[in-house]
Amino acid sequence: MNKRNYLDFLCAIQEEKPNTMIDESAYCPFCHPESLTEILDQKDSILFVKNKFPNLSHSFQTVIIETDVCGQHIGTYSKEHMRKLIRFSIDKWLQMSKDPRFKSVLLYKNHGPLSGGSLRHAHMQIVGFEKIDYTLHLQDSFFKGPKVHESTSCFLSLSSHPMIGFIEYNIFLENVEAIDTFSDYIQQTVIYTLDHLSPPCDSFNLFFYQWHGKILCKVVPRYITSPLFLGYGIIQRSNRLEFIEKDLKAFLEDSFSAE
Repeated sequence: MNKRNYLDFLCAIQEEKPNTMIDESAYCPFCHPESLTEILDQKDSILFVKNKFPNLSHSFQTVIIETDVCGQHIGTYSKEHMRKLIRFSIDKWLQMSKDPRFKSVLLYKNHGPLSGGSLRHAHMQIVGFEKIDYTLHLQDSFFKGPKVHESTSCFLSLSSHPMIGFIEYNIFLENVEAIDTFSDYIQQTVIYTLDHLSPPCDSFNLFFYQWHGKILCKVVPRYITSPLFLGYGIIQRSNRLEFIEKDLKAFLEDSFSAE
């Protein structure tokens, strides 16, 4: 039997946290950068800050505020801003990953009401875990599937054996010099997810991994989580993967040829 790691969630801190997903009129600290404390670094309008509400035990939690304009997101950013954001975020993540205090460091993003986030203002999170190694929970099969699009040192595939279920996209960065292409793939996949996927989708997660010497980003469209997965661990996958593969390939080819 696999040994599972449990992470304590600090409920009292969570209760103090503002939640603009539930109440759009609630105070958003990211809309008021002048009130932020413990800013760790900054790149133009992108801020790297210590999380004011650290609700995970034995961890160091930070936030990357992606923009100073509330309402914008990956699907609306200019290509230049998106590339700047990904370069900045990957750099901070890799720096934290070298810190001997941490067994592993996560970089991930929540977007939309079904993503698990609490603030609508676009942001990502970098979390250093003192006791958990996230790679112990991974399998090679989670990242395998047909290639949809490929360029030098970077490619995108669909998961044949998704971690959670239904549809998952995997974006591989094999050489850090191709990080701008990596960024473009992420942005175009998010745009496809929000604007073209059927059934319609308004939420997604980004999960970044360091795996077998590569950097990976898994883009996960989010719907209501299947009760079969919650109750029994049964993972479902879409029976439209071949259609999505062709449709996404055509979308990417149109998007990249138009540039």
